[in-house]
Amino acid sequence: MSSLAVPGIARPHRWLRAHPLAADTLLALFAYGVVVIGSYAGRGHASPAPGPGFLLLSALACGALAVRRSFPRTVLGVTSALTLAEIVVHRGGQPRTQIAMAVVVALYTIASRTERPAAWRFALATVAVLTCAVMLFGMPPWYSPENLGLFTWTALAGALGDAVRSRRAYVAAIEERAVRAERTREEEARRRVAEERLRIARELHDVVAHHIALVNVQAGVASHIMDSRPDQAKQALAHVREASRSALSELRATVGLLRQYGDPEAPTEPAPGLGVLGRLVDGFARAGLKVSVTGAPGEALPAAVDLAAYRVVQEALTNVHKHAGAGARAEVTLNRGADALTVTVVDDGAGCAPPAGAPAGGHGLLGMRERVTALGGTCEAAPREDGPTGFRVHATLPLRGPLGPDGA
Repeated sequence: MSSLAVPGIARPHRWLRAHPLAADTLLALFAYGVVVIGSYAGRGHASPAPGPGFLLLSALACGALAVRRSFPRTVLGVTSALTLAEIVVHRGGQPRTQIAMAVVVALYTIASRTERPAAWRFALATVAVLTCAVMLFGMPPWYSPENLGLFTWTALAGALGDAVRSRRAYVAAIEERAVRAERTREEEARRRVAEERLRIARELHDVVAHHIALVNVQAGVASHIMDSRPDQAKQALAHVREASRSALSELRATVGLLRQYGDPEAPTEPAPGLGVLGRLVDGFARAGLKVSVTGAPGEALPAAVDLAAYRVVQEALTNVHKHAGAGARAEVTLNRGADALTVTVVDDGAGCAPPAGAPAGGHGLLGMRERVTALGGTCEAAPREDGPTGFRVHATLPLRGPLGPDGA
């Protein structure tokens, strides 16, 4: 029964909300019916029946309610004037104050749709004028229940309208805060997605650029000496296979970060760090780049700092291998202080000119700086100042930065 009754009530309610003039017209007819019925029911045995004058005044007062939303102040003035006319006409007798029903509705409309200071001014003026009029011109004594009843109904209309206006303002404020909070959550979600995409892009670049550079060089060596020195060519191809296997493993671990919880075969291999720096250096040594390492990270580093330092060394050595020229040497220096870890990679190569049509630069150095900056550190990459040739990369990674002392 309830499931059928609620839609049946909601349908005309929606129609009335969509047609306010029709709703106010029905309200005016209802108010007129209440006034007429009340005037007949409230008269005593010796009191005459309501005359045509009262019925006309009541019809005009209630009819004005049909435009109460469009002209609320005018409607309040008209209904108050007609009510005063009824009170003055029956001076010394018993005025039919049921006509004040129209004033009650008009005053409620003003109080519910006007700012509080203005609404209270209208309410106080209306209540004061009508109450004084009925006490002066109505049936004595001035404190009779009929006179006090008019005061009660008009004051109650103003208070009820003010309460409804406050309720509407409260609901509107809650809805606005909800919309603003939802918008803020969406913006925060978009920002986090953008940051995660950038982080994954840097990670993929670091993995791919390093290993593919090694694969490219070893494949070129194998192709060059395949006929003259097949044994060395096989060794170069073995290096290609090992580098490609490492690339696939790191790609699988990186892409595995995109898996959702519960997906099968989730990666369990930890992210690389300075603990496997020797393996990285050996890979470059097999590719023909001479690398020396000075210093050590010391005790365990925060996870984010360890990964960032490894990626800085990896990207710097990859650039040395690609651009420093044949026979170049690189030196990696690690220096751990009380508050920061410094990573320096220098080479003595003469460099080589980029091929015609090649882009001015890649994303490696940019990604390196972004990764270090995200941890609150600094990264410099420029030609060496202490020699005619070579390049220098220097990164400072704070051990206690925006991510906290544990890097989490």
